[in-house]
Amino acid sequence: MTLRQEGRDRMAVNTIAFLRNHAPFNKMQPDALQFFAEKAKICFYAAGNEILGPNSGNVSYFYVIESGKVQARQAGEVTVTEYSILSLGAGECFPIGAVTAGRPSTNIYQALDDTFCYQLPAEDFLALMSSSPEFNLFCTRYIASLLSQSRRELQLQFAQKASEQQTLNSPLAGIGSRSPVTVLPETPLRSALETMSQAGIGSLVVADADGRPVGVFTRSDLLDRVVLAELPLATPIGEAMSKTPFKLDEHATAYDAMFAMATHGIRHVLVTDAEGRLTGVVSERDLFSLQRVGLRQIRQAIDGAADVAALQQAAAEIRQLAFNMLAQGVGAEQLTQFISALNDALTRRVIQLNLENHNFDGIEWSWLAFGSEGRDEQTFSTDQDNGIVFQPPEGADEAALKQRFLAYALDVNKDLDRCGFPLCKGNIMASNPQWCLTLAEWKNQFSTWIRIPQPEALLNATIFFDFRPLYGKTELADAMRRHLLAQTAANPLFLHAMAKNALDCEPPLGKIRDFLTDLEPGHPGKIDLKKYGSRIFVDVARIYAMATGVHNTNTIHRLRLSAQRLSIRNEEINAVLEGMNFIQLLRLQHQYLEGEPGTQGDNLIDPEKLNELDRRILKESFRQARKIQTRLKLDYQVN
Repeated sequence: MTLRQEGRDRMAVNTIAFLRNHAPFNKMQPDALQFFAEKAKICFYAAGNEILGPNSGNVSYFYVIESGKVQARQAGEVTVTEYSILSLGAGECFPIGAVTAGRPSTNIYQALDDTFCYQLPAEDFLALMSSSPEFNLFCTRYIASLLSQSRRELQLQFAQKASEQQTLNSPLAGIGSRSPVTVLPETPLRSALETMSQAGIGSLVVADADGRPVGVFTRSDLLDRVVLAELPLATPIGEAMSKTPFKLDEHATAYDAMFAMATHGIRHVLVTDAEGRLTGVVSERDLFSLQRVGLRQIRQAIDGAADVAALQQAAAEIRQLAFNMLAQGVGAEQLTQFISALNDALTRRVIQLNLENHNFDGIEWSWLAFGSEGRDEQTFSTDQDNGIVFQPPEGADEAALKQRFLAYALDVNKDLDRCGFPLCKGNIMASNPQWCLTLAEWKNQFSTWIRIPQPEALLNATIFFDFRPLYGKTELADAMRRHLLAQTAANPLFLHAMAKNALDCEPPLGKIRDFLTDLEPGHPGKIDLKKYGSRIFVDVARIYAMATGVHNTNTIHRLRLSAQRLSIRNEEINAVLEGMNFIQLLRLQHQYLEGEPGTQGDNLIDPEKLNELDRRILKESFRQARKIQTRLKLDYQVN
């Protein structure tokens, strides 16, 4: 063996030893590490020297920092809403997006200290991606780690504005009462009430001998189930408590507790350990302390609103609370569901207030939400999409009853408009006779669209098939859903037509430039993130849900459940969901920052104004949209 070969072998051994200390190399097979060690060379950059930049041409190497520090800095002007510096250390890689795409880097990478980097030629990088599943997964799932960085940057950006003491991502283990007062189910009421009085508390947890909660006793229970019911004080508290209390694991977050309270209208969440034993109680007051605008404040304002003026203020507070959550780094999926949950509560209150002037006693009916509200995916910018389904009593004048519902719906639509939900420009509202129908009429309408999938029918399907009941007899909506899924299962040509229609809109990825920004007439240089982004995921999810019999309307849930039934690999669908969530997050961020007070923000972003990190994730997100479209194209053999 020559001295040169011996030196190369020793260097390869050292390289492999280094790589095994860093992800993703620590999970890669020995032959993949050996390949990297044989193909890479180590280079030195003195402090202050530029390693790579936009003027370097198409990226020729993939870099792994062996020692020292590298600063990633966006080329060009950096605005106040963008990060200016990203520091990389030993074991970190760059520039994955540029070397994968074979384009110049949009970042300037400069050595902060004397730095050594492994350089792997671009063609060997691509070969390694093809041969090593672990390395491929790291590079294709790079969006997940980038998304985490983006959220941190967003949180820092809004930190001063939000002035939060603790984030909604905090685990419940550190929030609320950590030593809750408990009693056994057989404890007499008198003894339990004395315990509450001595402790100065308004509620009591009832737990079994092993410390597992079985109920809650509150002041409301005292009034309704003891005083008014004249229950003897010797009665065991187990007979007066509220059973099946809402519980969350101590590793759940403050957001989870807040969402549960908003959804179920409860005031306390019990916190339990892995064995189900009680470890704490989180109240609305505890969550209120995390927010400048509190959940309890909003829910009380909505539930107690006597008129639309009070609900207008609650709508503004929903927006402020959602902004605080955005600033704290809450993800897009959770945030859009939270906005939808509170908007649901507000809409239900508008419905209830208007029922004071309209009487439908003895009539089965339900208020339906369509579109983004039907999918639990509302953003800061949303209009009305709603309808009514009703079941006329036997012998009733159907036409006259429909006129009564239309008059009622018009009042509701107007009040929702006053609360910040604009009237639908396409008139997809319950006050439109087309969308105020009996159960039989809705079924017939669905059947017609599915049987004759003309362009208008396909467009209607993308709106009305994402329905969800908000108020009234939910069984009517359940019957509509069962009918819809039965009809689509029996008409494969309809799903093929839906797939072809969904593929007409492609993600705006350029062959030369990163993005196509001339697709929107009148808005040169901009991308509609709803039309060319989130809509793609929504359309695919809807088709797969109908194909696999998924009842859920939420896009994330549809994709997760249908992926299981279609045997799509978890890592593949997770990358798709991360892509959709980032686009939704970018929409929320843009709508809040760009929207004027009291107006609806839009979905049009200028990618040139994004920082390098967000540009990189957006491009990868669009790639995920293209991947899921490609699968749809193959599944339905669309040319």
